[in-house]
Amino acid sequence: MAKAVKMADIAKVMGVSTVTVSKALSDQKGVSEELRARIKKKAQEMGYRTAASLSQERAKKNASYTIGVIVADRFLDKYESFYWTLYQDVATAAVQRGCFTMLEVLQSEDENRMIMPKLLQEKKTEGLVIIGRLKKDYLEQLMEYASIPVFFLDFYDRDGKCDAVVSNSFHGMYIMTNHLFDMGHRDIGFVGNVLATDSITDRYFGYVKSLYEHGVDVNRAWVLNDRDPDTGRSDEGFEIRLPERMPTAFVCNNDAAAAMLVQTLQRAGYRVPQDISVVGYDNYQPPGLCDVGITTYEADMKEMARRAVKNMIRKISGDHYKQGVYIVNGRLICKDSVARRG
Repeated sequence: MAKAVKMADIAKVMGVSTVTVSKALSDQKGVSEELRARIKKKAQEMGYRTAASLSQERAKKNASYTIGVIVADRFLDKYESFYWTLYQDVATAAVQRGCFTMLEVLQSEDENRMIMPKLLQEKKTEGLVIIGRLKKDYLEQLMEYASIPVFFLDFYDRDGKCDAVVSNSFHGMYIMTNHLFDMGHRDIGFVGNVLATDSITDRYFGYVKSLYEHGVDVNRAWVLNDRDPDTGRSDEGFEIRLPERMPTAFVCNNDAAAAMLVQTLQRAGYRVPQDISVVGYDNYQPPGLCDVGITTYEADMKEMARRAVKNMIRKISGDHYKQGVYIVNGRLICKDSVARRG
């Protein structure tokens, strides 16, 4: 760490006394305007910090903020516990920095009727983290309504202007599809409503990139929905519909979809991985949904949460931080759902 610059250091460089430097920097009498200007300029060049500025910086670092968190209820259904875990990581990261969180689950009815979150209406928080993409019109109105800093987690806006932290969905699914090719598969399907969320869209195109690099075209019959297109939910009587001619493997946009697919395949008489291999994304497998360990790409949720909270605090306090979309890498985790082909 660089040594703090003292008045004596400035005095030595300028060839004057420490008293003169002190008077110049505190705008006291006894120093000519010309010398005062020269001393202030040199102090700035040398990185001198006044006691007041250091005190303000320490106060900012020690400040305690309340950070609001919003998650749409459709992301917290019984198969989407990933977002609940991500919220817990955000809450933990906030506490570690001396801050606190308040969670509001946004109901579908409020989202449709354009009712703004109570956290904003009642001005209970100093910053707002939104986990998971909200409906386009609602999000636009919320951004206009909000008078506090806003941060996106696990999604980003179309032009990348808003601050966000996301997992490296495109590259992660590219890795997972390549893994299936490395295991001898060429007939590979995709499970996920392609335009439902930013992460699913990015993961789909990571899958497509891998196919094209291996000289394989996309078979639209093998791109399956994992949720109701109208409600966005997968827990209200929805079931994945299998194609008539099956591929030998599927990449799924998350582990919940992968577990649902395993259930569906087993009910149809297929064995996983002996007949059909399955990979997922997140490394968060909903408990009790299937008895096969899903090979997956682990999203680093703790780092995503830590980065979001760190930058949110800087945003609230007015400190400098790197604005824009921050991408967090993950890693391939091999479990039991993939078998070598041929």
